[in-house]
Amino acid sequence: MELEPLQDGHGRLIGDLRVSVTDRCNFRCQYCMPAEGLPWIERDSVLTFEEIARLVTLFSSMGVHDLRLTGGEPLVRRGFPRLVEMLASIGGIDDLSVTTNGFLLQRDAEALVRAGVNRFNVSVDSLQQDRFYELTRRDALPQVLAGLELLATFPEAHPIKINAVAIRDFTEEEALPFARFARTTPFEVRFIEFMPLDADQAWTPDQVLSGEEIRAAIHEVYPLEAEPRERSATARIYRFADGHGKIGFINPVSEPFCGDCNRIRLTADGRLRTCLFSLNETDLRGPLRGGADDGELERIIREAVWLKELKHHVGEPGFIQPARSMSAIGG
Repeated sequence: MELEPLQDGHGRLIGDLRVSVTDRCNFRCQYCMPAEGLPWIERDSVLTFEEIARLVTLFSSMGVHDLRLTGGEPLVRRGFPRLVEMLASIGGIDDLSVTTNGFLLQRDAEALVRAGVNRFNVSVDSLQQDRFYELTRRDALPQVLAGLELLATFPEAHPIKINAVAIRDFTEEEALPFARFARTTPFEVRFIEFMPLDADQAWTPDQVLSGEEIRAAIHEVYPLEAEPRERSATARIYRFADGHGKIGFINPVSEPFCGDCNRIRLTADGRLRTCLFSLNETDLRGPLRGGADDGELERIIREAVWLKELKHHVGEPGFIQPARSMSAIGG
């Protein structure tokens, strides 16, 4: 049954839901968590597949049509392809995507494509093995690239996007190698500005290498032409002027795109977040397990979404970093 569209208090229709299926991860990326890891959410506090499917069904009935599954690292969740299959069968979900570090793609790529994933975002912060290890604390680049190569053999998995976090004094050396990678492979590379979502809470503005700086450096060698920005898109896309590939820039710090944001997030333990940088969360797991019917859950969701933040305040005086890191929130 279709319900009234889900809308916030600023008139924005909500069409994109990001669901974290686990906070656990097999990497220890410096911009995300400490080398020793973090205390994981207790397993019985994590939403079951059936609970996720029920909530996604409800969100879909309110007009959510894009669903992204994240973590932590979603592929470490046992039986993950079965969850994908459950969610792919829900009416109204037009786009079902996964964000992954790619380490387990060799094992799971075929199962995920067959289950219904139609888009993949794979995090790769360097194409050099030693520098990849420096940032992720895992010597895993060959395995990730092998997984990407396998994934690329499935036409229904494209477009496949490569996400690289842009950090000053590190990513400058990666810009041109990634540009060449985007020009010679079927992958679309996207640079994402470093955001204050690290578990150490050591982020500072001067660590942000802006998307414009990277774009300018690439443009000097490989001229770029801007493509029109689609409404609610996070990335600014450029095509190489000679027609060989595309590259994108996600600039939440230097060029926020909050004005037409249509995204909300559900954490692995069932908390609804209306902004990546929200300081407040709405518990859905408690009512769900307490016997709430869909009408009651709908009311809780609508009240929370109505209060969705107009924008984040990164870089502004008084900005407070969320207590949860990116791995616990879900990308």
